Amino acid sequence: MSDTTASLRRKISSAGDLQSVVRTMKALAASSIGQYEQSVRALADYYRTVELGLRACFRESEPGAFMSAGKARADGDVIGAVVFGSDQGLVGQFNEVVAEYAVEALAALPGDAQVWAVGERVHARLADAGLLLAGVYAVPNSVEAITPLIGQILLESEALRGDREASELHLFYNRPRSGAAYAPVRQRLLPLDQAWRDDLAELPWPTKNLPEVMGSGTGALRALIREYVFVSLFRACAESLASENASRLAAMERADRNIDELLENLHRTFHRVRQGGIDEELFDVLSGFEALSEQTGRAGRRPKAGRD
Repeated sequence: MSDTTASLRRKISSAGDLQSVVRTMKALAASSIGQYEQSVRALADYYRTVELGLRACFRESEPGAFMSAGKARADGDVIGAVVFGSDQGLVGQFNEVVAEYAVEALAALPGDAQVWAVGERVHARLADAGLLLAGVYAVPNSVEAITPLIGQILLESEALRGDREASELHLFYNRPRSGAAYAPVRQRLLPLDQAWRDDLAELPWPTKNLPEVMGSGTGALRALIREYVFVSLFRACAESLASENASRLAAMERADRNIDELLENLHRTFHRVRQGGIDEELFDVLSGFEALSEQTGRAGRRPKAGRD
């Protein structure tokens, strides 16, 4: 069925409305990327401060129960995992990439894993993969909403682990790269082991004065480890949100270009159809004029009747 000028006008109008929505989403994604990237940069200084505090504590006390280097996994130990994804679509392969990465990594670990999914979209993909899902959380819509989410995850992960030292907690999320690129990463958050402590010991102290821990070294160590876990989860969530909005921005830019091409084709078709209609009208006028001229000419050449 050939398009008419009326149907083409409707298509052009619909494409224009869709382009307005796409450009609004582009603007929102671009502004969101900025706030999440800024939060990650601001968090870097605090993260380093926590690491330096842990380094100072390790100089004066043994980590005790927090260190599990060389300890074999016991039967019944829990492997917990938090996978950060998205609630909304239009993010390209964002959820597929991190879900496939998490499934492959968890499959290589001995024992079953319980997974908390942050985002309905990644939750669905993890469920399709057959993972045991302990819960699903809504993706924060601002930097301020990240802290309550991390608090909920910490409460549930601590209840799952209980007092078992060898229980593990892994993080899976997409980390931003240059431009709109991102890559899935994995971080084993717990248990804290000797290798992690050795890495901290290599951190250079920023001043010539050696640090001193005031009060109970064990109490300070516990508090700093809680902050380390919190800030690691916060950073993972913020980087995931920055990657999500970068992916959405790239998807919206592609959609905007496609709509521009569609509008160009629709306008070209509209002008062609409109010109074809005008040509048909002109042809009808000319045909009518020629027919009328022929009739007038035949009437002028008709012989007159003689008089009696």
